[in-house]
Amino acid sequence: MTTTTDFAVADNRAAIRKSGLPTGRIAILTADRVEDVEFFYPYYRFTEAGYDVDVLAPGGAEVTGYKGLALRTGVQPIDGARAADYDALFIPGGLAPSELRELPAAIDFVSDFAATGRLIGAVCHGPQVLISAGLVDGRRMTSWKDVAPEVRAAGAEYVDEPVVEDGQFITARKPGDMPLELARFLERLAAEKEQSTQKADENEKTETEGASHE
Repeated sequence: MTTTTDFAVADNRAAIRKSGLPTGRIAILTADRVEDVEFFYPYYRFTEAGYDVDVLAPGGAEVTGYKGLALRTGVQPIDGARAADYDALFIPGGLAPSELRELPAAIDFVSDFAATGRLIGAVCHGPQVLISAGLVDGRRMTSWKDVAPEVRAAGAEYVDEPVVEDGQFITARKPGDMPLELARFLERLAAEKEQSTQKADENEKTETEGASHE
């Protein structure tokens, strides 16, 4: 079950997406003890932008934040999730990344998703998962200040700025940076989807023109 369009949903923290076709599909990769605001803010922000949101977590039943906020709707197991099904990936922080980085299924999913070239966002301790997946060497990125030594040790250039972009990666330091990060994340995602649509239209036109000359 992805983000619901059911106004009567029993889970009072479940985001209700507007009816009609979704803009796309985003995965949030997390676990219990996630920093509550770093999870719920992007979860609602992506839904407001029209995306279906799948929360991928160990067990796939419920996610409970560090401060006790819980979500039961739209939570799915990491095992079996396919990177190709998603337009973007977001990794919140808190204590969840320390659990995720020990799970082969989580690391495999992140690695597979990175191979698609699609957009990946992470905040606070979230880049620890990228480190464990071997994705940060030679990159520019930011994180929570306590994670900075680990970022540097993994071969990345640590930048103490609210939002740092490097290729498919967009990282932020802390909850207060997230309005800037998510605004840019959604801008990039919209631009990439537009380019993909234009490319598909051009390919279809080329195929049609080719068929007409046969």
